[in-house]
Amino acid sequence: MPTPIATAVPVTHAGILGLGVYRPRRVVPNAEIVDAIESSDEWIKTRSGIAARHWAEPDETIVSMSVAAARDALDAARVSVEQIGAVVLATSSQMVLGPSAGAVVATELGMHDTAAFDISAGCAGFCYALADAANLVRSGQARHVLVIGVERLSDLLDVTDRGCAFIFADGAGAVVVGAAEQEGIGPVAWGSDGSRTSAIKQDKDFTQYFAEVAAAEASGGTSQRPYIRMNGTEVFRWAVTFLEKACREALDLAGLTAADLDAFVPHQANIRITDALVRTLGLPETVTVARDIIETGNTSAASIPMAMEQLVRSGAAAPGDTALLLGFGAGLAYAGQVVHLPPIA
Repeated sequence: MPTPIATAVPVTHAGILGLGVYRPRRVVPNAEIVDAIESSDEWIKTRSGIAARHWAEPDETIVSMSVAAARDALDAARVSVEQIGAVVLATSSQMVLGPSAGAVVATELGMHDTAAFDISAGCAGFCYALADAANLVRSGQARHVLVIGVERLSDLLDVTDRGCAFIFADGAGAVVVGAAEQEGIGPVAWGSDGSRTSAIKQDKDFTQYFAEVAAAEASGGTSQRPYIRMNGTEVFRWAVTFLEKACREALDLAGLTAADLDAFVPHQANIRITDALVRTLGLPETVTVARDIIETGNTSAASIPMAMEQLVRSGAAAPGDTALLLGFGAGLAYAGQVVHLPPIA
């Protein structure tokens, strides 16, 4: 027989113990961007629900925003950096391939020899990371896991692109996941469809970009850096026709129905998508629905923790409330789970 290998001691339940966010200082109302895209405040609000968004200043980096959000999450959870066994960071806008932002954030927080890695799953990234963290805790691999969703999407915006310039924004949200007396993070319902990558994507890879730069230098011409592009109509159709299934699967896996929910926190992609999902799911009027997109814009992997924080901070929801989370976007990918809302700092 093979030599027996010891295993970690599992725990029964995992939960979100604390939540923190960072919102960049600069607030950009629609009036600041309408001229460049030949649009209007009314058109943007009607199309997306967005009235304003936060764009990061040069000193507000992926790392610095993550650190600020993480510190508040640790304070809310009453967990020290020494107790964190892993850092899982979700982002699609880190402008370097290595080292991972998670490793740098861990060091900035004062952690030593702590496992850390990044996840790239677009707007579903936070829910992917949350599922991974919960499983690390349940398996006994880590006592506490710091989960971060963070974006500087303003770095990837073509400010003249009528389809994207008004949508995407910056920010960070973090939670601490640890053992709980009862289950606080339901099983994840997730999936992807790589045949639909054209719906949201970076419009050129860096190999192509570097080739264009070299050609431009040789010819005396110019080259255009990579930008994020989106087919909003395709994403909208996918979201309102497919994501009902994902929501119902997450509820089924948690053994709950829509009537058991206190809150619904979808990715803040577009207020019309949120409203369509609310109608399709038949959510009771007693369910509070996150609409943080109005003042925050679409922050991709950061949007769900930021929206959770806004609900709790405003009093529209409370720690311990039962909420359905649903992240969806580039991939196309989705992930969702039922959770108990955490306290905030």
